[in-house]
Amino acid sequence: MAQPPRSRVTPPLPIAPLPMLKSLRFALTEKSGNIKTGPIPVSVSSRTTCPSTCPFLKGGGCYAAAGYYTRLHWDAVTRGDRGEPLAGFLARIRALPEGQLWRHNVSGDLVATGGRLSRRFLDALTKANQGRRGFTYTHHLPELGENARLLRRANRGGFRVNVSTESERAADAAIAQGLPAVMAVPSDETRTTWRTPEGNRVLVCPAQRSDTRQCADCALCHTRGRRVIIAFLAHGTGKTKANAVIAEALANG
Repeated sequence: MAQPPRSRVTPPLPIAPLPMLKSLRFALTEKSGNIKTGPIPVSVSSRTTCPSTCPFLKGGGCYAAAGYYTRLHWDAVTRGDRGEPLAGFLARIRALPEGQLWRHNVSGDLVATGGRLSRRFLDALTKANQGRRGFTYTHHLPELGENARLLRRANRGGFRVNVSTESERAADAAIAQGLPAVMAVPSDETRTTWRTPEGNRVLVCPAQRSDTRQCADCALCHTRGRRVIIAFLAHGTGKTKANAVIAEALANG
């Protein structure tokens, strides 16, 4: 008797398997020396966390890759010469003082497999951050897999993940999905605040508009109104390439 055909169930994509997580390195600097960031803890993740969808990775203009000392530190973490595995990194986050503002990923992005965010990683980082005020940015696409749901869960859990965009349309789309958004804008942008087509408010980073403001005393990337988009002027040695990337994004809508 012929056997009935077996149902073909497509297995889910791996959510950052443990061997992959163990191969990555993360570094925490407990007091940043960057004049704009101010004296708060900041971290770096291996280069392999950056998604291929990041336009600055493809077209140049990545601030972290263009900065000499930033790039050296990032490369050392990626090689494993600096930093530590995830377990040690999470322990250091848990050891931060209650209420501490800190920035995840001056360089690098969130851990993912094939563009799909790692549930295991993001849940662990959100849990380690409890009681602290961690924030970061991601170029991973919210519409891919369960990314949007995982990002919303992290934000609800107190770990602020801002979706990085290069156009008002993309920033509006992120907010429509219930996610906080930031936006790269040309270096010659003269406006300090304006409205998008969907009525969301754009506010240029206060630290870029002032010689005295810092992330340490601003904290808008962590706490702000749901419909406020923080805009960052293209800057650094890769500014020209960043401007070109932004212009292409605007031309494509």
